[in-house]
Amino acid sequence: MRRVDHPRFRAAVAEVEDSIDAAWRQFRADAGTTDDQTLAEVVLQDPAEFEWRVVDGALKQLRCQDCGEQLGAGPLDCHRCELANGYRFAARETDRTHVAAGNEHAIRVASAVARTRHRYTARARCGYELLLPDLLAGVLPTTPQAQRFKALINKLSDDELEQVIHPDELLRLDFA
Repeated sequence: MRRVDHPRFRAAVAEVEDSIDAAWRQFRADAGTTDDQTLAEVVLQDPAEFEWRVVDGALKQLRCQDCGEQLGAGPLDCHRCELANGYRFAARETDRTHVAAGNEHAIRVASAVARTRHRYTARARCGYELLLPDLLAGVLPTTPQAQRFKALINKLSDDELEQVIHPDELLRLDFA
């Protein structure tokens, strides 16, 4: 089974999508409008003024004028989507209470990779997607742990990268 088909991964991506949709609905309600397109365009004029889930919600409201995909999620050679994909990383991120500092940043990056996987390398996808469910649960690997995971991921073939479902599988490889 590929990681993207596993319930662990699918549930994590659904949780992120639900949180983005909820943040967008709340933002829209607070703004007192139902005009998603205009509101999304306003958000993307200065993404640093908004939380990342609102910015990602704004991206979900718009189609790319060049490639026709959801803005920021188009093919790598779409320059408009490449620029828009960067908007999400300009947004604010506020760590949740009772989790390690930096957890929210890790969720933002991991979810961007998981939700637009074609924009990232197989090694990046493997690392971020493996950790996304744990990040959502409030776990943040230490720097040495992350470096160890990366070293183990770098040993895998492209096919193996897509088959790893849980970080523990990497640790077992380390002892094989």
